[in-house]
Amino acid sequence: MTTFRWGILGAARIARRLVPAMRAAGGEVVAVGVRDTSSEHAQAFSQQWNIPIVGGYQDVLDSDVDAVYIPLPNDGHQPWTLAALRAGKHVLTEKPYTLDAAQAREIVDVAAQTGKTAMEAFAPRCHPYLRRVRDIVQGGELGEVRVVRSAFGFGLDNAGDIRWDATKGGGALYDVGTYCVNTTRLLLGEPVAATAQALWTPGGVDASLSGTLEYPGALVTLDCGFNWGSPDTQRLTVIGTRGTLESPYVSSPADDQPVTLTIRTADGTREEVIAPANAYTEMVTLFQQAAQGHAPNPYPPADAVAQMRVLDALYESARTGQRVDIGPRPVDT
Repeated sequence: MTTFRWGILGAARIARRLVPAMRAAGGEVVAVGVRDTSSEHAQAFSQQWNIPIVGGYQDVLDSDVDAVYIPLPNDGHQPWTLAALRAGKHVLTEKPYTLDAAQAREIVDVAAQTGKTAMEAFAPRCHPYLRRVRDIVQGGELGEVRVVRSAFGFGLDNAGDIRWDATKGGGALYDVGTYCVNTTRLLLGEPVAATAQALWTPGGVDASLSGTLEYPGALVTLDCGFNWGSPDTQRLTVIGTRGTLESPYVSSPADDQPVTLTIRTADGTREEVIAPANAYTEMVTLFQQAAQGHAPNPYPPADAVAQMRVLDALYESARTGQRVDIGPRPVDT
C-alpha cells in the first residue's frame, strides 16, 4: 500500500496536533503552504516538523499530495476546501466548516462532483469517552433525555487574536460553542429550534453566547465564551428520566489525560474511567480509510451542513432576540 501523502495550508497552532496524528496514522506530511514564505513563524513551523514549504496555498494544491488539511482562519475554510476538491484532493477542514449552511451545501455538491472525501475536523467525536457517553445515552440507561447542559470557554486576552475579528469569522460560538452543538447532535440528533443571547464586542464578535436548543421532549442549554478567564472551563451534563451523567469535557482532552464519567441512577453512583487516547489520530485514521476507499466516510459534508444550520439559527436568534425554527434536516443534506 502506498503512503498517504498530506499537505497543509497554513502554519496554524492546531496543526501541531494534526501533524503527529497524521504520522501516527501512517501518513506522510510532505508539504506546507503559507502566505509569506519568508516569515519567521512559517520557517519555525517548517523546521520544527521537518515539512518543506512549497510556496503558497495553491502550490500545495498543485503538488503531489493525496489530501490537504485546512486550518486557516474561518473565512478561508470554504473557498480553499472548494479549491482543493477541484484540484483533485481529499480535504480535512477545521471547524467551523464554513461561515453558514449555504457555503457548506456548496461543498456537498462539489465533493459529490469530484468524488473526493471531505470531512469537518471534529476530533472529540472520535474519542472513546464521547463514544461511551453516546452509548450510555442512546442505550437507555438514563431513560428519556430531558436536559443536556454543556459549557466551553476560556479567557482570550490577546486583542490582536484573529478570533476577535468579525471579518475573519471570529467569535465564541464558532470557536468553542461549536463543540457543544456537535456533542449535542451526536447524542440527540438534530434540534427543531433555537434561542440565544450574546455579549457582542464593538466589532461585532460574540465574546460569549448562551443558547437553548429545542428537541421533542428535551431542552439543551449551551454556554461558550472568550471572556471567562483562566483556566479553560468545560462541562457536559445529561439528565434523563432514570439518571444523570456528567463529563468534564466536551472537546478532546490531552493525549495522556484519562476522562472520568460520573453516572447516577437508582442503582447508585458509579465512575467510569476512560483511558487516555489520541482523538486526532483516530480522526485522521478514519479520514484516510474513507479517502482510500477502505471504509465509508463517517462524517461527510452533509453532516457539516446540519451543524452549520444550528450555528446559523443560534446566531440569528442572538442577533434578533427571536426564537428561530431549524426544521427537519433536508433529505439532500
